[in-house]
Amino acid sequence: MDERVERPDSAEVKTESVTEGAVGQDVAAQDTERVSTDETGCGVDSAPNGVKKRKKKTAKQYAISFFIKIGVTAFVVVLLLIFVVGIYVNHSNAGYPMIKDGDLCLTFKLASLHKGDPIVYEKDGETKFGRIVAEAGDIVDVGDEGLTVNGYGTFEDTVYPTTAEGAAIEFPYTVPEDTVFVLNDYRADVYDSRTYGGIPLKDTKGKIIFLLRKRGV
Repeated sequence: MDERVERPDSAEVKTESVTEGAVGQDVAAQDTERVSTDETGCGVDSAPNGVKKRKKKTAKQYAISFFIKIGVTAFVVVLLLIFVVGIYVNHSNAGYPMIKDGDLCLTFKLASLHKGDPIVYEKDGETKFGRIVAEAGDIVDVGDEGLTVNGYGTFEDTVYPTTAEGAAIEFPYTVPEDTVFVLNDYRADVYDSRTYGGIPLKDTKGKIIFLLRKRGV
């Protein structure tokens, strides 16, 4: 018996070869895309042409940014100096020995003022330095026994005795509302509440919280 081997038609073989080649190309393309994705961490859309480059600031933009920061800083400092702290230089001996001539004083304007506090205040357009010895409603007297408040002697960290000599007010003296009674630490200088009476709270510039000793400022 004759055995005949049927061979596929040449056209069919060529078609299968072309098909296999196309499939191979597709697989190769998928592999390439997969490698690209693995290396960059993103898909085809993240190609360099699709990435937005960050623009560098120009010298003009840096200058504008710098001056804006300077302006904001200056504005904050001005607000602090107006509402929170005060800076004053002492040019008298009224606060001696605690505050000497030429000392730089920093005050806290929001502090509650009490007896014993060293303060800065204004009187007749002049900046003055003193110490609160009595508050509103207190009765102050200066006699042979020295300073008394509400009939009691006061303990003060001063080296000079308190006298009424040269005072422009009469003792005993009742401190008016919304005022404080202020004396100089250098008690021989009577230009304090012994001359002016109670110092209005609105004329006080805060409690002294810091001293910078620099004579001749």
